[in-house]
Amino acid sequence: MIPVSEPDIGEKEIEYVDDAVRSGWVSSHGKYIDEFEREFSKFIGTEYGLTVSNGTTALHLALSALGIREGDEVIVPDLTFISPVNAVIYCNATPVLCDIDRNNWCIDSGKIEALITPKTRAIIVVQLYGNSADMDKIMEIAKKHKLYVIEDTAESLGTTYKGKRLGSIGDIGCFSFYGNKTMTTGEGGFCTTNNKELYEKMSMLRDHGMTSKKRYWHEFIGYNYRMTNLQAALGVAQLGRINYFIERKHEIGKIYRNKLKNKVTLHPEGGDYNGTYWLYSILLKNGEERDSLMDFLYKNGVDTRRFFYPVHVMPPYGRYSRGKYPVSTDIAERGINLPSSVKLKDEEVEYVCDKIIGFLNSQ
Repeated sequence: MIPVSEPDIGEKEIEYVDDAVRSGWVSSHGKYIDEFEREFSKFIGTEYGLTVSNGTTALHLALSALGIREGDEVIVPDLTFISPVNAVIYCNATPVLCDIDRNNWCIDSGKIEALITPKTRAIIVVQLYGNSADMDKIMEIAKKHKLYVIEDTAESLGTTYKGKRLGSIGDIGCFSFYGNKTMTTGEGGFCTTNNKELYEKMSMLRDHGMTSKKRYWHEFIGYNYRMTNLQAALGVAQLGRINYFIERKHEIGKIYRNKLKNKVTLHPEGGDYNGTYWLYSILLKNGEERDSLMDFLYKNGVDTRRFFYPVHVMPPYGRYSRGKYPVSTDIAERGINLPSSVKLKDEEVEYVCDKIIGFLNSQ
């Protein structure tokens, strides 16, 4: 079975994790934590950064540091993995769902302002499947209405928007290093920012609200959202190969693009951004064709994944709906994530394409 995603763990990763184990520093202190925070921030292009336990805690930590609380509203896209929506709810705030842009599958910058009320405090921009939202417009809206911008960059590590890496444009960037992401620490996440005050606030909240100046003195009610030195060791090694991972994602995307053009609706290509194809994705004519193709591919040894469900259709979240979401509903119904692991061989990608073309030609 050709998997949708698979981590690429090499000898350096094993060496660094073994070194961390042998050092005895296996919890949330150790040299790899410091190195990973320094080098990952540098890669993204921000002055500050801190490791956390996973991508969801990164989002919750960011919202908490920004002071999001009960009575506040945060605008989020209707097509996303559920983490950013849940993180808003964890703060007892209200997620306000926004439709997506058909051109990039991210939050529609043209529909945000209509959702802003006196209670709106922030916008979470989910950079979906390696793509980028219209960040210039979103930052302009945020400045005009004095709103915070959090970039959920879990799926777009390495994507650049007008030359800037995603995660460096908004007030806080949030990342995930789950096993299926472009690089992995097993579990784990990261928050990036250029704001020293936010960095210091997140650092304290991450460690039970304890100040670094006075041990066991707690300035806030915080959380245990720390990454371990073992995870950071894996992260340092993976970060050393990040440019290869991104380049290989582009190579895989190029094969899909060239082989499947004129057959399906292809993964978006941005004029303002250079995407990374975390999961190369296509759209079929309708949900029935999508499901039939997924079943056909599975029977031929190819694993695929349907797009996320629109948030507004799922039982816990319907009450946050503010109208209709025609684009997210349509895109979710027709979308498939194709195998995109950097470990794929060119001939495996071509095999997937040939099976898709064969199926479509038989219809």
